[in-house]
Amino acid sequence: MINRDFEDVVLSLQLTPEKIRGLITGLSGEELSRKNSPEEFSILEHVCHLRDIEVEGYVPRVKRILNEEKPALPDIDGSRLALERDYNRDNLESALRAFSQARDTNVRMLHDVRVNQLDREGVLEGTGTITLRQLLDLQREHDEEHLRELGILCHKTTSHTA
Repeated sequence: MINRDFEDVVLSLQLTPEKIRGLITGLSGEELSRKNSPEEFSILEHVCHLRDIEVEGYVPRVKRILNEEKPALPDIDGSRLALERDYNRDNLESALRAFSQARDTNVRMLHDVRVNQLDREGVLEGTGTITLRQLLDLQREHDEEHLRELGILCHKTTSHTA
């Protein structure tokens, strides 16, 4: 039996792509790529960042913790990826679709997790030893941070056009 906290984390992770879609629906391409400053992500960059962190970070990390003994889990420099991949030139729909698909892969894996597997460990670069449960808490916190920032950006965008 899996505990309620774990189920809440999985549900939160599952709902993130739709929450994003709800925030950004109806925004123009210019609004999606607008940056408040060179250091801050645009809405589109947030979505691309979430996609790449999910595809290259969280999906492999969860798989490796579940299938290997205390694997080394590399860190991902999201800011560097944003620059190298020029996120603001990406396609929002394909980025959101890829994020949703990768997140669905993770959620399906998590539905098969047994309670004793939540204590399996990996070594996350820059953090140290981390359990699967802790990794999922970090993932949810990462989602919540980006959802908060997206909410602020979307509010500023719609305030400018209203």
